[in-house]
Amino acid sequence: MKYLHTMIRVSNPDETIAFFNLLGLTEQGRMDNEKGRFTLIFLAAPGDESAQVELTHNWDESGYTGGRNFGHLAYRVENIYELCQKLMDNGITINRPPRDGHMAFVRTPDGISIELLQAGESLAPAEPWASMPNTGTW
Repeated sequence: MKYLHTMIRVSNPDETIAFFNLLGLTEQGRMDNEKGRFTLIFLAAPGDESAQVELTHNWDESGYTGGRNFGHLAYRVENIYELCQKLMDNGITINRPPRDGHMAFVRTPDGISIELLQAGESLAPAEPWASMPNTGTW
């Protein structure tokens, strides 16, 4: 397992980037998604580029309340199906199953979202994951 990033939602990307620049982080990459109406901006400290902060700017948001600006922790895993099965066998709910063989979401006992991403290429869709529905927000 490899730590990837922590995601936070931001209302003003320029202000937030300026803040993180003051801390010493620099922009590593950016992706605009017209269809989904959001921008992802990745920042990291020089020399530690593999541990990133993902800024998510949802173009149509009108302010965040109640901690919804914190997104999730992300980890790259060797076999997403095996890990999700292990979690389920231990009573953990898979909130967003890895139907695509690539991505899943679970929550900590305190409700913090954890994104699991398959290392390398996505695994071929497989049951029971391919037909498993989402079980709430992730």
